[in-house]
Amino acid sequence: MFEFKDFNYLTDGEIDLKIEEKAPSNEEKDYVPAYKYKITLHNSEDNIGTIDIRIGYNENLYYGGHIGYRIEENYRGHSYASKACKIIKDVAIAHGMNTLIITCNPDNFQSRKTCEKVGLKLKEIVDLPPYNEMYENGERQKCIYEWILE
Repeated sequence: MFEFKDFNYLTDGEIDLKIEEKAPSNEEKDYVPAYKYKITLHNSEDNIGTIDIRIGYNENLYYGGHIGYRIEENYRGHSYASKACKIIKDVAIAHGMNTLIITCNPDNFQSRKTCEKVGLKLKEIVDLPPYNEMYENGERQKCIYEWILE
């Protein structure tokens, strides 16, 4: 039985991750449990973006990834997304995960750059299967980046 851990606040001294939701699994949609955070500048309430981490492994996660992030446009260019990824990996490690997948669209060069800054390797670019929710929303391919946690 899955139990959320006490990861309500994480920081590297430059940015803070503050929990907004601990989302339980949804078996009907094949969603695993997830921690969802707001990203702020350290000791600030200024919302600069969001990041979430999904705990577990299934086919959906191979295409959708374990980590999803978004940085507000006026805060981009400071590597906040890659810094947030490095902070949040401790949540995965605490749950016994040793590999994470981060995905993005092939034409999302900013996200690809973020993955490379984190130290991830591009495993492959895949066609989404027609039954995948993202395919149904018009997406066709994903870059699959693999992160071996140490």
